[in-house]
Amino acid sequence: MTDLSARRAHPIAGLAAFAVAVAAVAVIGSLSAVSAASDYAALQQPSWAPPSWLFGPVWTALYVMIAFSGWLAWRAGARRELVLFGAQLVLNALWTPLFFAAGQFGLALVDIVLLLASIVALIAVFARRSRLAAGLLVPYLLWVGFATALNASIWAANT
Repeated sequence: MTDLSARRAHPIAGLAAFAVAVAAVAVIGSLSAVSAASDYAALQQPSWAPPSWLFGPVWTALYVMIAFSGWLAWRAGARRELVLFGAQLVLNALWTPLFFAAGQFGLALVDIVLLLASIVALIAVFARRSRLAAGLLVPYLLWVGFATALNASIWAANT
């Protein structure tokens, strides 16, 4: 079976694979942030920092869009582009353990800047395959951009 016929024959299996990959990132984040709400509250934060309860719902919605975006791009023929998709998932998965579990705000900042750059690149390459796949990543880009500024502010205020 060719790659194209596999995408057509097993679209739900493909979607499940993307959902599992993204869910693994979410699980890594949640396991390394068991006390994130109290840790976050204890930090010196800028006045524009969102409340801790907002992160869960926002990330849940973003993770759904990320998985669906990857699946749409795959269905549209993405192959090599999925390496970049995987790389941004790894960078995403690393941030929470760096920031919360290790308290390495500076290292987390380096990670999130690389994540931000990888999302920009991913949007560009996905747009060649599927405008919808690329568009689904725009809220992710905006949130990670905001989180980058928040990470930088927290690092500056807490070091």
